[in-house]
Amino acid sequence: MTHTIQAFRAALLHSIADPAEVGPTASYEYFEDGLLVIENGLIKAIGHAADLLPSLADNTPITTYPDALITPGFVDTHIHYPQTGMIASYGEQLLDWLNNYTFVEEQKFSDKNHADTVAKLFLTELLRNGTTTALVFGTVHPESIDAFFEVANDKHLRMIAGKVMMDRNAPDALLDTPQSSYQDSKALIQRWHGKNRLHYAVTPRFAPTSSEEQLTLAGQLLHEFPDLYLHTHLSENKQEIEWVKALFPEREGYLDVYDHYGLLGKRSVFAHGVHLCESECQRLADTQSSLAFCPTSNLFLGSGLFDLSKMEQYKVNVGLGTDVGAGTSFSMLQTLNEAYKVMQLQQKKLSPFKSLYLATLGGAKALNLDAYIGTLHPGTEADFVVLDYHATPLMQYRMAQATTLEERLFVLMTLGDDRAVKATYILGEVSHQR
Repeated sequence: MTHTIQAFRAALLHSIADPAEVGPTASYEYFEDGLLVIENGLIKAIGHAADLLPSLADNTPITTYPDALITPGFVDTHIHYPQTGMIASYGEQLLDWLNNYTFVEEQKFSDKNHADTVAKLFLTELLRNGTTTALVFGTVHPESIDAFFEVANDKHLRMIAGKVMMDRNAPDALLDTPQSSYQDSKALIQRWHGKNRLHYAVTPRFAPTSSEEQLTLAGQLLHEFPDLYLHTHLSENKQEIEWVKALFPEREGYLDVYDHYGLLGKRSVFAHGVHLCESECQRLADTQSSLAFCPTSNLFLGSGLFDLSKMEQYKVNVGLGTDVGAGTSFSMLQTLNEAYKVMQLQQKKLSPFKSLYLATLGGAKALNLDAYIGTLHPGTEADFVVLDYHATPLMQYRMAQATTLEERLFVLMTLGDDRAVKATYILGEVSHQR
């Protein structure tokens, strides 16, 4: 990329801390008429336009977005790109849904051409919705990850993904072996991990589909490559939890299975965690492991209500996940809409500033990437999204009644979707424009 300086003028908002720790008003920085200065793909300065404009060279290009809000790009901490083609599949809970829809769809990814097509569609859809970083499941086929990383690398994206490890309790066409999963994963790690902005995640699907030998080898990969991620599922569904107890009777619980094989750590992300006991919450906190809160899929599959307040109490890192295709939308705005409802059903509140945190800085912290993404701090990567206050006639009318930043933010998160994303920028370059 050539050396450039450019500036963007709009309302600017980013999280600087967790509202649960510092309170909502101290958790963000906001500039009503702000200027974001980008140099060579990194944020150089952020502040009031009146303060920063005099410091710019006369020929600095300035892009102005009236009636819009610039925030950091959204961070999706749990999503399945091979499930793009089966989003909105009707009428099942988790285990039947896997057998009837997911495993059927994922068998198609032995075909590299198919994987290429879906990877392009999937990443285009993420950018259309303002998501600039995601932690992504592939399938058991190495081709699925090659396809994903090839497209992500071409688009200069900071992405994390991994080949599924699955050697039992699935269709034969989707099974690997402990040794082949280790060898295939290691080859993918050596090919892609650390290349430009790409990272690899060791990815056992969930405890029931991996033998003890395979989980042992997953732990071995993490030991051999200490900066890898671990990405899997945890305590999503009560029937699933009972199945884990039957398969691993010697372990104290679902999380203990992963703990036993050395899969907990500061780069470990467990999707869901809907049904966790106190000791499991404490163990997640002690190991600096993270959870992905996936409200649309938990509601869609009837899995239960994620207890965000409990995780805050134990100081467990939590990010937000769309969980497509059990999740029903690529939009982080619509996912936050559902997260608010999940909290309401528990007679608890989710403030717009906590929502912003979950979708940006909180997700970056959950992925141990907050030094690079998740804020608009100078020195961080210039991945950001431009949100249109007037995206629809209803939003424009409703915004005219809004009198505070908090109210405008809540309207975006309730009425907004992909139409509210005016533009998405990657390293300061436009990657999607409505």
